[in-house]
Amino acid sequence: MPSELDRKFDAVLAAATGPEGRVQFGTDPQGRAIVTNLPATLPLLFDAFCMLHAETTAIVAEDERLTFADLGGHATRVAKALVGGFGIGKGDRVAIAMRNAPAWIVTYMAVLKAGGVATLINGWWQPHELDHALRLADPKLVIADVSRAKKLEATGLGPAPVVLPVDRHLDEALAPLLARSGDAVLPDVAPEDDATILFTSGSTGAAKGALSTHRAVTTGVYAYAVGLITLLGILESEGRPPANPPKTLVNVPLFHVTGEIPVLLNSFVIGRGMVLMSKWDAGEALRLIEKEKITYFVGVPTMSLELMQHPDRTKYDLSSLTDIAAGGAPRPVSHVGRLRESFGTAQPALGYGLTETNAVGCSNFWSNYADKPSSTGRPQRPIVELAILGPGDVHLPHGERGEIGIRSAANIKGYWRDPAATAAAFTADGFFRTGDVGYLDEDDYLFIVDRLKDIIIRGGENISSQEVEASLYAHPSISEASVFGVADERLGEVPAAVVYSERDSGLTMEGLLDFLGARLAAFKLPAYIWFQDAPLPKLGTGKIDRITLRERYRRELDASA
Repeated sequence: MPSELDRKFDAVLAAATGPEGRVQFGTDPQGRAIVTNLPATLPLLFDAFCMLHAETTAIVAEDERLTFADLGGHATRVAKALVGGFGIGKGDRVAIAMRNAPAWIVTYMAVLKAGGVATLINGWWQPHELDHALRLADPKLVIADVSRAKKLEATGLGPAPVVLPVDRHLDEALAPLLARSGDAVLPDVAPEDDATILFTSGSTGAAKGALSTHRAVTTGVYAYAVGLITLLGILESEGRPPANPPKTLVNVPLFHVTGEIPVLLNSFVIGRGMVLMSKWDAGEALRLIEKEKITYFVGVPTMSLELMQHPDRTKYDLSSLTDIAAGGAPRPVSHVGRLRESFGTAQPALGYGLTETNAVGCSNFWSNYADKPSSTGRPQRPIVELAILGPGDVHLPHGERGEIGIRSAANIKGYWRDPAATAAAFTADGFFRTGDVGYLDEDDYLFIVDRLKDIIIRGGENISSQEVEASLYAHPSISEASVFGVADERLGEVPAAVVYSERDSGLTMEGLLDFLGARLAAFKLPAYIWFQDAPLPKLGTGKIDRITLRERYRRELDASA
């Protein structure tokens, strides 16, 4: 039976998207819901909302404050430099490898206004991971900060990146790009033109490039904007409008889909200020929440846990916070009640989406989340269609478990230069196969119970078990290895490994981690390594029995805890 909040939400949503509503919907040629009265391309989105919210402070970065009009003006100048000075044309990939900074945001805007494909590089990758991504995307231009430029140069790939001093004010940070400025004419961009490539770890290990069109990205943004418009309508109808203007802490990396879509781009649409953090620090986050009167916080569940546990939490006035959302990884059910107790004015929320769906999927919030804390919520209507897929991709009824499929105009176009992976990712009727197993209850709430793919989600970062195993096998003494995820109270899940060596009984965890550290980003390193003195158990096919190992060592961890 629908909750009272669900009934209110559905009524306000119907009014907001009805014939006289603020947001109008139609369908694309595939019959998927699309917004028809808002910009369908990112250049138009930037122009429209930078004008609408011109005087609103868009970015706070230490002592620098920039309005939306400032961002729009800077982005247009850099876009003209990219076209006239660097020869960027429609469809050219431009890689962005920087930490969170105003220059990241303006560069991203400028690439899209120039007709390029913004190719977002994971700032935590090691040189060989960067090498794979750059060879795959083959960008015409790479723009990096000093730290990432050093890693990029270690790949030996050309051309050399344009290096931006992102720790300086925006004018100085953009100077290396504007040095080639020209009065170029910016191209017309269509909704079906390519817009972005984000990288995602697959079960095969090597990162794939998830390619999205402008229509897909803007649809993902509007899925979140419509949800917030609806929640605002509920508050206003109850006579309790927000006390403070919307402002969010940008504490997740902008190269992640969460940072890009619901945080960055959605802020343009709703006129929400963004307070940037160059790196995560819970104590600094608490200080900024008080100082800047942050209203909305989103991050992987680890971040909200660290806010709750911080010894200085009670020293700060956090009353401006109204929402503490999480995404990118499961939030332990035990955290939900603790959040409500720790932050009296802020209510917890949870989102479910993937890089391949441009972050859209389901959302659970407010009292609904308290009532069903183990659910990731209902589909984001009217944009998202959800299906539970059974054998032969049959859509299963409520209550039955199967692979979760998501269909929307926000889904990616495909994997860059990987038609086989693209074909395998979608059903014949257009649902993206998430690799997650779940079921829908009678109220359309999604419950995720397992994963089909060998992916470990550590604090929002996807890790391929096969990639970590391949790095272990590169060690000359490793005969057999199996990698899997185990539960972690802080990060949700962490990688663990079981290894067997025929020749070297002196292997240590420290030695193996040193070996792996030169080959893998730090977040991919196993938190636990167990050594067996006999070959690992096998299935009838001869493959290592990962499930048996995983269950055995999970039980050992539970017992020791």
